[in-house]
Amino acid sequence: MNSLNKFEFGEKIDAKAFRRALGNFATGVTIMTAQNAVGEKVGVTANSFNSVSLDPALILWSIDKNSSSFRIFEESTHFAVNILSAAQIELSNKFAKRGEDKFANVEFDLGDTNTPLFKNCSAAFECEKYNIIEGGDHWIILGKVVKFHDHGRSPLLYHQGAYSAVLPHPSLNIKPEKGEDIFPGKLYHNMYYLLTQAVRAYQNDYHPKQLASGFRTSEARLLLVLESKTATCKDDLLREVAMPIREIDQATEILAQKGLLIDTGNAYELTENGNKAALMLYNIAESHQEEIFSKYSSQERELFKKMLKDLIGI
Repeated sequence: MNSLNKFEFGEKIDAKAFRRALGNFATGVTIMTAQNAVGEKVGVTANSFNSVSLDPALILWSIDKNSSSFRIFEESTHFAVNILSAAQIELSNKFAKRGEDKFANVEFDLGDTNTPLFKNCSAAFECEKYNIIEGGDHWIILGKVVKFHDHGRSPLLYHQGAYSAVLPHPSLNIKPEKGEDIFPGKLYHNMYYLLTQAVRAYQNDYHPKQLASGFRTSEARLLLVLESKTATCKDDLLREVAMPIREIDQATEILAQKGLLIDTGNAYELTENGNKAALMLYNIAESHQEEIFSKYSSQERELFKKMLKDLIGI
């Protein structure tokens, strides 16, 4: 099997390469919460959540043995799984940080199990602690679901070190028969539906071209944002690239090792080679844009861009 990162049996696995390979498995994003008997609350962002059993209703997730948050999870009789919605990137970033009052200025309720439940999630599960199992450098925590809340919101996804959202798979785009009305019914007059379908169709061919550049999604986003100078400091990157701090740190470390950026302390700056790499990515994007919009006049393109900017609020 061909692979850029492979190892022989008995050889020690490169932890960073292993983690990057695991990043190819798209997951949802959760915040695990608990409260012990004296009222200490804890919350951690995690994508290790998974179902285990339907009868009894069991789920599991894992936490680093070095995490200071583990103590409260261990002391608590119950915990909650908050499955984040696509609009909760900032909440995910907040609970991925260390050393601060994560619950400050965050709206939440206490569930029947006395566990913090966040508003506007996709779903939430209140769990009785069922077992804690040792798993290498992590603790695997199993929970028995005693109550759940299904809000049905579109979930926040995590893939290749960057946040993503659910879009229909291209193979589900059934072509109409010859002579059939391409836009039947009221659905095709719904702007939200048309916009999401347009994004899906546009990304279908664009993403493979970007990945062929050799940059992962997280690295490409950083290069493009830093070249555009829309993020003037590190804090701005959270808003612009839609990535958690951990992945920004990992991606910037990789780009720095490649000689594409430097850390100035409060911000990152692209090197000459970094600007060249960003230009290559822009060329890929512009080539695809030209291919898609070649049948429209310059006036139509400018009007379309103006409408998009108006929707964004620029």
